[in-house]
Amino acid sequence: MTLKYDENGLIPVVVQDHLTSEVLMMAWANEDAVKLMKSTGYTHFFSRSRKKLWKKGEESGHFQKIVSMQTDCDSDTILVRAEQTGVACHTGAASCFNEVIYGSIEETSAIIPELKRVLRYRKENPSPESYTCKLFKDENKMCKKIVEEAGEFVISIKDKNETEMAWELADLIYHTMVAIERIDLPLELVFKKLSERRR
Repeated sequence: MTLKYDENGLIPVVVQDHLTSEVLMMAWANEDAVKLMKSTGYTHFFSRSRKKLWKKGEESGHFQKIVSMQTDCDSDTILVRAEQTGVACHTGAASCFNEVIYGSIEETSAIIPELKRVLRYRKENPSPESYTCKLFKDENKMCKKIVEEAGEFVISIKDKNETEMAWELADLIYHTMVAIERIDLPLELVFKKLSERRR
């Protein structure tokens, strides 16, 4: 496979979070930057304004450790899945893609990485008023809630009530994510096991 660079010798690189698939940023790379990414395992780009190579995080410390690199069907765009240290955007936001200019993200999976960040914040900054923090402190209650919500989700399926199904599944996902955060379960292991179930 040969990558196709544009007339300026550049190729667009889209970077996603390796666990949530949240799009973190987009930048340009030349052939040297691509070689550096492959040889070092960290994202490198080419600055069109400064006319030089740069490593993501070289000044901020917000490095991107590459988990995988793919190209599209035309070989003219690269998709990088990376483990992000700190935040991706120079503004201090987790992702460079924050401004909604059409439609709504309320019915999309954008809530998953946002909820993941909130849970991490609650764990690192406990508050007695927070329901999440109460679950973190009480393992029995946390585990019982997962069982309870799973049961209620199953009942809603049997009742064929779509609104209830959505409500109960949202509860199940939330309580499961709380447990994942509390026990620091590596999602990489979960995804690896899921990949073994593609039959």
